[in-house]
Amino acid sequence: MKFYKLGLLTLLISLFILNSCKTQDGIGLDPDTQIKGSMVTDTGMIATTVPEDSVVTNNLFARAPLAYFKDTDFGTTEANIAAVLSLPGRAAYTKPTGEISIDSARLVLPYSSNGFYGDSLISTFKVDVHQLTENIVASKSYYNTKHFAFNPDQIGTKTFYARAHDSIRIYQIIKGAPDTLRKVRPQVRIPIDPQFIYTNFFNASASALASNPLFENNTKGIYLTIDKNHVTDGAGGNMFFSLDSAALVVYYKLAVGSTVDTASIALPLGVNVNEIKHTYTANVQAALDKTSTDGNVYMQGLLGLKAKLTFPNVKTMFDSIQNKVIINRAELIVKVRPGTTTPFAPNKRLTLYKYDIAHQRINLQDASTSDPRASVFGGQYDPATGEYHFIVTAYMQDLIRGKTVDYGTFLAPTDPTTANIDITATPSYAERSILVGKDSPYRIRLKIIYTKLNQ
Repeated sequence: MKFYKLGLLTLLISLFILNSCKTQDGIGLDPDTQIKGSMVTDTGMIATTVPEDSVVTNNLFARAPLAYFKDTDFGTTEANIAAVLSLPGRAAYTKPTGEISIDSARLVLPYSSNGFYGDSLISTFKVDVHQLTENIVASKSYYNTKHFAFNPDQIGTKTFYARAHDSIRIYQIIKGAPDTLRKVRPQVRIPIDPQFIYTNFFNASASALASNPLFENNTKGIYLTIDKNHVTDGAGGNMFFSLDSAALVVYYKLAVGSTVDTASIALPLGVNVNEIKHTYTANVQAALDKTSTDGNVYMQGLLGLKAKLTFPNVKTMFDSIQNKVIINRAELIVKVRPGTTTPFAPNKRLTLYKYDIAHQRINLQDASTSDPRASVFGGQYDPATGEYHFIVTAYMQDLIRGKTVDYGTFLAPTDPTTANIDITATPSYAERSILVGKDSPYRIRLKIIYTKLNQ
């Protein structure tokens, strides 16, 4: 009897389970109520080349540009450095007792990481160093358009090839021991006239060396520029230096009685300002003047060029359905013109931003730091396709619904190394890109995947 009841219970449980199962066709939404996505591609966007904004270039310590670059597609870029010269340790200095004689002096300029963009194969560079005749005011902001006055007489010069990845070997003075040969990071070492050191440092009065601000004010500083008449063998280039590690190093002998010792001392660079200017080719100028016939769009770092984007079709493309759509995904695709990626590589990264009502830069909704979608915003260059991609779903949805006003949307070069979305103008990276024009089948386009609302 016990086994009979157990078998009956098992049968009832099995029937209950089988009755609960449904076929696969019965699972999920009713086909009539499923969400259906459609895609539309808008190629009617307008992209125009415009100048990048001028920015303050005080204290670009990590990547200060020094440039003379003749790009046949873009034109000429020049970048100069004005920098304050400080006392050792940026503090009061007391000269050693004894007779000082200078062996040599070198202005040491260490390259930044990836510290060159241009022609490093055949171009030779001649950098000239002058003494400023105009003070750099530490509390004042200077834009990249500022030109500092300097004495035309050179206090130093050097002709060299740009070798931003090659370390060099120098002799290091060790007190009480023989000089030692050691390897140092890639750098440019410019010989400086010893008379400049005698006049402004070793022969200066004790009162002039008693205060670093006083010394900086009296000396004024130095001005570095590339001799444009010397860059004749190639296109030249853009160099970037770590001025936080730069210094004027003086090697000297100190005689005290019959004892002669060798020593060195370093005068670091202080407040610095970069002057950056561009002279454009006829094609680029035509793009700026909106008279270009090819429609090419030009991106240029070092505060050169960016693009203004206009979306004339976005607010009307869904008029037929009264804008009753949900944007599932909107992707902006920008392609570099084929054949323009050599010999000078395109921008590794572009950024996309908009203006607020006061024409100040702000992030798009999709790039907001409070939005997790910012992690897939995009902007990196894909060498396999030659394209930049941006996800602009929220921005397009708001434009379509009229929740936001397009006061200006811009595509621009940016710092390629930062992990965050950076919308500031970059004075420290020189890459450039030519984007395909309006007549190309690969012109800038906007791909939108949307869902039509039935209600």
